[in-house]
Order: sequence, then structure tokens, then C-alpha cells
Amino acid sequence: MVDKETLAVYEARASDYAKMVETDAPFPALDAFIARLPKGATVLDLGCGSGRASARMIAAGLNVDARDASPAMIAQAHELYGVEAQLATFDDISGDDIYDGVWANFSLLHASKADFPRHLLALHRALKPTGQLHLGMKTGTAEIRDGIGRFYALYTQEELDHILTTVGFQISRCAFGQDVGLDGVTAPWILITAHV
Repeated sequence: MVDKETLAVYEARASDYAKMVETDAPFPALDAFIARLPKGATVLDLGCGSGRASARMIAAGLNVDARDASPAMIAQAHELYGVEAQLATFDDISGDDIYDGVWANFSLLHASKADFPRHLLALHRALKPTGQLHLGMKTGTAEIRDGIGRFYALYTQEELDHILTTVGFQISRCAFGQDVGLDGVTAPWILITAHV
């Protein structure tokens, strides 16, 4: 289920978000994700935002299914990068053995804790037997709203490890850091690399 308040923030501030993430700086996590995939792989960019990652994957020769729940973000992806994204929510994840990889970079953190496991299970099913998952999440222990109204479900590494392995993923590595978000607040995050 889409959180309407979160979606309204992205609709209103899509151009601000695009400016915040638009950069030519190195993107090691994305480069590593691309390197793990076969040539011409099919990838789901779940919550593609303004299209930066999708554009880089397309430039690397991947077939990208870019999706976002915000029409304004889809417009940004097309305008800034020529990415043709689809309007879709996490509930629209379906199918079996479709993707070689799923790039879910700070998107599923907007799903409730009640819904998160079933979304991951749907992704597991949608991935091919050798499929790769990149999952970016903010860390913490609660469901909160930030200062501009966005809903977040925060997890510890241990919680994420448990949920991912329960639905069938095998975790390869984790990385940690912190960045300033659209709300102007520095928050800690985790990047998880997993596979089917």
C-alpha cells in the first residue's frame, strides 16, 4: 500500500530530489552491482526516482525496467536522462524468473514493516535462479515520519538479515555509511548485497 503523504512529498519536491542526487561522482555500489550481472542482463530499478541509476545501467548495456510510484519522478527520469519509467508501486511486483538483478536503493524503506517481507518475497520470485539484489535502507528500530512527512521503516542489520534469509535470499556483503537526505538530516544507512 502506498503511503499517500510520502508520495505527496515526492510529487511536490521531485525537482529538489533530482538536484540532490544528480552527480557524475563515482557510484561504487552501482558499479559493483553492474559488474556482478551478465552482459545484457534484465534489471528492475524499483523506485527509480529521477532515473540516475537507471541511466547508468542502460549506458552499461543492461535492459532496465524502471519503476516509481511518483508521476513527478517518472517525468524527471524522462526529462533528465531519457529513461522511460513505468508508474508502479511495490504491490505491482509480480512474475517468476524475470530479472537478473533488482536495484532497490532506498525505496523499500517506505514500505511498512508489515508489508516489507511480502515485497521481498515477490522480488525473490521475480529474480532468476542466479539473481542479484541490491538493497539500500536507513537503519534504526522504528516506523517514523521525517521532518517533511515521509514514512520510513527503519531496521537493524540483524533484522534485515533475518527477513532476507527467511524469504530465501543469501547475503553476500553489507556496507554502512551516512548521508544528508532531502529533509536536511544526516541519517545512517546500510547497503546489502544478496542473491537468490
